[in-house]
Amino acid sequence: MSHTIIELQHVSKRYGDTVVLKDINIEIEQGKFYTLLGPSGSGKTTILRAIAGFLEVSEGDVLFDGQRINDVPANERKVNTVFQDYALFPHMNVFENVAYGLRIQKKPKKAVAQRVESALKMVRLEGYGDREISELSGGQQQRVAIARAIVLEPAVLLLDEPLSALDAKLRKDMQYELRELQQRLGITFLFVTHDQEEALALSDEIFVMNDGEVQQSGTPVDIYDEPINHFVADFIGESNIVAGHMIADYQVEFNGKTFECADAGMRPNEPVEVVLRPEDLDITSTDAGKVQVKVDTQLFRGDYYEIVAYDRLNNEWLIHSTNPAVDGDTVGLTFDAEDIHVMRLNESEEDFDARLESYEGE
Repeated sequence: MSHTIIELQHVSKRYGDTVVLKDINIEIEQGKFYTLLGPSGSGKTTILRAIAGFLEVSEGDVLFDGQRINDVPANERKVNTVFQDYALFPHMNVFENVAYGLRIQKKPKKAVAQRVESALKMVRLEGYGDREISELSGGQQQRVAIARAIVLEPAVLLLDEPLSALDAKLRKDMQYELRELQQRLGITFLFVTHDQEEALALSDEIFVMNDGEVQQSGTPVDIYDEPINHFVADFIGESNIVAGHMIADYQVEFNGKTFECADAGMRPNEPVEVVLRPEDLDITSTDAGKVQVKVDTQLFRGDYYEIVAYDRLNNEWLIHSTNPAVDGDTVGLTFDAEDIHVMRLNESEEDFDARLESYEGE
């Protein structure tokens, strides 16, 4: 059974008058793949560095297996870090790079050789020990960095945007390898990225960050299907977000009409924001459509057409369709009640969870 291996309790970090982390409270369980997701400057790498011991927090506690580790030096923490630039030693070959930490620990020569060989095998680099770092591809260098980290047998592996320097195809290939490696090793991965698709593909759980705060946490499906606020809905995937009013439980008004929906627990006539994902919209005739829009532009994306249209209130609608539309045509859009997600204005994650539980139990 999983247990909490890392916990941040009311952690804040300030540099002078600048606050980069604001009262962070997160729990990380053993054996899962977690992602800190957010734009540049959101605080995700600061959290990673606080866990690694590379910086002191201004307030709060960092716990490992229930023990406070604020004052524990970085080299004594049971975590290891894979950096964005890999930080490999160019004057050492692959074997010596991976063996470096073990040699610092003064491990016996035979044990070093066995553990390095095992680590290289785990990342599918058997036989690469004598290669120079300059002879390796970007993906191979990344795997050497991971091998150097896991050879020390950390309980938690911290990964600071390790795929960002790779080209698109190699980056996708390495996503599969990272996920498979984490599941095979069974250790906790905490991964930092600004790439939403990457986070959705890799993670068991995601912490979405912005402006030094955790905006929402949960599984990829939860966060994609049930975004808590405008930032999360806009940042995770693509969304149509329009203003509306909650008429009553399971009834919401937007675009001048009332629609059945799957949300409840709000005040009658409360102002809300309504989210509809582009892939949930189907183009139909104007008479059959629940919303009528005029097609403005479209782009062919390979397996779908990305269509931009506008309704009579000048709301922009993004539609993903397997069939092309005609620029300038007025068409109808249809969708199911379950496709509508209603967001309360300025709702906290705690209030959102409580509301969700209240009507899921009905």
